[in-house]
Amino acid sequence: MSDISASTPKFLPPVRSDRWPLIVAATALVLGFLLITSLVDLRQGALFLIGGALGAALFHGSFGFTGGWRRMVVEKRGRSMRAQMLMIGVAAIAMIPLVAAGSIGGQAIVGAAAPVGISVLLGAALFGLGMQLGGGCGSGTLFTVGGGSARMLVTLAFFIIGALIGTAHLPFWLEQPALGTFSLGAEIGIAGALAVTIAALALVALVTALIERRAHGNLEAEPLPARPGWSWLWLGPWPLVGAGLALALLNIATLLTAGHPWSITYGFGLWGAKIAQGIGIDVASWEFWTWPAQAQALQSSVLADTVSVMDFGLVLGAAIAASIAGKFAPKAKLPLGSLLAAIVGGLLMGYGARLSFGCNIGALFSGIATGSLHGWLWFAAAFAGSYAGVWARPLFGLDGLSRK
Repeated sequence: MSDISASTPKFLPPVRSDRWPLIVAATALVLGFLLITSLVDLRQGALFLIGGALGAALFHGSFGFTGGWRRMVVEKRGRSMRAQMLMIGVAAIAMIPLVAAGSIGGQAIVGAAAPVGISVLLGAALFGLGMQLGGGCGSGTLFTVGGGSARMLVTLAFFIIGALIGTAHLPFWLEQPALGTFSLGAEIGIAGALAVTIAALALVALVTALIERRAHGNLEAEPLPARPGWSWLWLGPWPLVGAGLALALLNIATLLTAGHPWSITYGFGLWGAKIAQGIGIDVASWEFWTWPAQAQALQSSVLADTVSVMDFGLVLGAAIAASIAGKFAPKAKLPLGSLLAAIVGGLLMGYGARLSFGCNIGALFSGIATGSLHGWLWFAAAFAGSYAGVWARPLFGLDGLSRK
């Protein structure tokens, strides 16, 4: 009897979907698609739906960089980081050649390239610090907001404020020392760029594995499915590797549809500028918003901005996934320390993302996957900042790096 019970899979209990949040979020997704397609075009509507799929994958996989990096620092467990490296590598195999081609079927294709300099170094470090205090990275903030987190709504609000302040200061930071923009595909060719990128990602994964083996004597295995049959697909949780592969494919789809890879935080700066305009602040006179692309974005509807519509879709996709799984759980109670951490973390992430040309998605994931050298600088600086953030979390009453 004991042998039979020991071999029987232990599944999570059945769930009851959150009906009304599901109806509201699903209706908003459908109506949003129809509205965006009508007001802009079908491509923009498709990006909105891709954003929804990204939100569902992020939620079901709990796929954020913040927790994975913290586990590596605190527990010496690197399963999440290895899934991140695999995700970036799979995307790079398709995206580096696509960016090198320049266009596909008449659609211009550009990578997430940016200068390698002080601005990226400082901005990424601030972002890494902020994401441990705020409790989520760029993507993590949005999908947890979609799941009903009141704390992450605070983080998002101050993320937007920080991003707006960053647009005011970015011209100054761009005047600081920089080496210019380096695209591995352009510098060493497609084959060389792929070889270097995959080797570097594999090295990071190997280092995490060595650290984990030294600390624990083994590597943490991927948990078995927690739901019977295929129900885990819509109820979750997803394996980290599976979620990472889904995100890689959806980033490739974004590149082919939008002409640029997945990005998140540009939309926050634009939302902040729109709000500031609405209350009488003349952001249109700020240098950043006088640049042609930014001026056009400021004058146009947010529905015309590809990053914004994907962000909106991501929140709704996460809300739908959370509601189906019975996990849509708004929580209004916020201890003072946690609230302060959310405010400080949001400000640091918003400001840092603007200075470093993106977050864990736009700079790290999309940057490295399209062969931009600045993505690697962002990774190193953000991880250092994240380590400092893990150390600082107990100052706000949050769990962090244990001290003996």
